[in-house]
Amino acid sequence: MTKENVFQEFGRKSFRTLKNCVLGTTLACLTASPVLASDTRVALVPGGPHPYFAAWEKAGQDAKRDFGLSGADYRVPQKWELSQQNQLLESLLTQGYNGFLIFPGDPVGTNSIASELTAEGTPVIALAGCLKQPTPAVFCLGTDTGNSAYLGTKELIKTLGGKGKIAHFTGFLVDPNTQLRIDAVQKAANETGGAVEVIQVIADIDAPEPAEEKINAFLAAQADKVDGIVTTAWVPAVVAANSLRKIGDKRIKMVGIDHDEVVLKAIKDGYVHGTMLQNPYGQGYIGSFAMDKLRSGCKVNQNAPFKSTALTNQFIDSGTAFVGRDKVDTYIGAMEAVTEDLMASFESTYLVCN
Repeated sequence: MTKENVFQEFGRKSFRTLKNCVLGTTLACLTASPVLASDTRVALVPGGPHPYFAAWEKAGQDAKRDFGLSGADYRVPQKWELSQQNQLLESLLTQGYNGFLIFPGDPVGTNSIASELTAEGTPVIALAGCLKQPTPAVFCLGTDTGNSAYLGTKELIKTLGGKGKIAHFTGFLVDPNTQLRIDAVQKAANETGGAVEVIQVIADIDAPEPAEEKINAFLAAQADKVDGIVTTAWVPAVVAANSLRKIGDKRIKMVGIDHDEVVLKAIKDGYVHGTMLQNPYGQGYIGSFAMDKLRSGCKVNQNAPFKSTALTNQFIDSGTAFVGRDKVDTYIGAMEAVTEDLMASFESTYLVCN
């Protein structure tokens, strides 16, 4: 039996089982129990259109197949407006969705619609961004954005030789993660005792037009005054990588975020030092798995090792990893490894199931 045949025949078995099949542990593959059909119908809803969330669509499709869900669908509001997200969530509830994975349009404001959903008996998990407690969301599964920004800045400082002036380009101010990232970059700089100075923070530019306008203006005026750039949102990372290539500058060191092809190619070509990977696929896949478990009678393990952030004390880190030029061709493997590690112990760590 080829590996392709194994996937087709056992396509409804768990992610772990499929990986075992690929790795050659055929006995585990052949003896695993088939997944029973579930009536869980999950909606994965970001705050608005953004390339970061695109991986949620495939994650939902894979979770539906692997866990026998009735549905796990990616649904996107037309704009980044809280009212549009709320209207979409209300519509999805009337369409029969009974579990919601939500990136909050607002860390406080989204609690209102989350309360309406849970009042109808549909669990809510905050995904990729947290809701501020008190919240009806059972937990928050996402990147530890502060830690990712801190580690990325530390990588930048390392390649700068421990000194220099840096700029930070980051995301929407309504994004609950943005202030955490700003604080983390400053923390890493402060730890140098003044050897590294953050000379500019440009926020609210996680869209092409404002990012191109403000980043290009900054480089036109201050390229000779800055030694490093750290970007902590998708669009600013893409725009900054493109801008450095256009002006042919490899002196300025940059650490980006995520895995856009523009950023990955800039790493290969030496315009970007590296990028901090997040794990949107794992968030959608594991979030859908957890939602089905919760609807099947499992409870959240109140003694689980949740982390605390400025918004919640029930945070689960979906993982992050730095990828430089030496690993840029195998970055997918790094993301898969992060997902597998979390998935392997997720139920036993964060849930209590009879």
